[in-house]
Amino acid sequence: MFSFKKKEKIKKEDLPQDPKSKMIRFLKEWVLPFGLEALAIILIIKFVCFFTYVPTGSMVPTIAEHSWLLALHTHNVEKNVERGDIMVFNSKETNTILIKRVIGLPGETVEIFDGQVYIDGKLLEEDYVVNESYESMIFRVPEGKYLFLGDNRRSSADARVWNDPYIAAEDITGRAVFTILPFNNFGILK
Repeated sequence: MFSFKKKEKIKKEDLPQDPKSKMIRFLKEWVLPFGLEALAIILIIKFVCFFTYVPTGSMVPTIAEHSWLLALHTHNVEKNVERGDIMVFNSKETNTILIKRVIGLPGETVEIFDGQVYIDGKLLEEDYVVNESYESMIFRVPEGKYLFLGDNRRSSADARVWNDPYIAAEDITGRAVFTILPFNNFGILK
């Protein structure tokens, strides 16, 4: 009697391959996907978001000292930056990257009196400030520039102490949106 056995199909990868075919397969299966992932990460960091470090307590309680934040690149600053935003910017005076809150917009008069901030004569509600500072100052924000203060007013080196208190729009690099570390502060910034 004859018996019919089911024949197994030979898979392409089971066939012996020459070194050139192996190299092409390796490139297609490993190098190309990792290369595309690396390129995507580089483009995201260049144009979409970046990480930044906060070494001081100038933004306490909003941002803890030694925090790592995720920030979104800011394009067209004049249209996309609003009062109260927490921004990342390059301070030419201190030659460092700083993170502070936008208080004064271009063309505004900002008065600090008895721990309160007034914008063009109107009181600014600042529920994020816990350590008020009681000095009195007046700032007239030039066009194309912004005024920044830290939330921890008693220990923030900000516009109140800088020689040039205004930051140019082109020096603003991004909006801080999310705390990554420490984990107990993990979440969206407000």
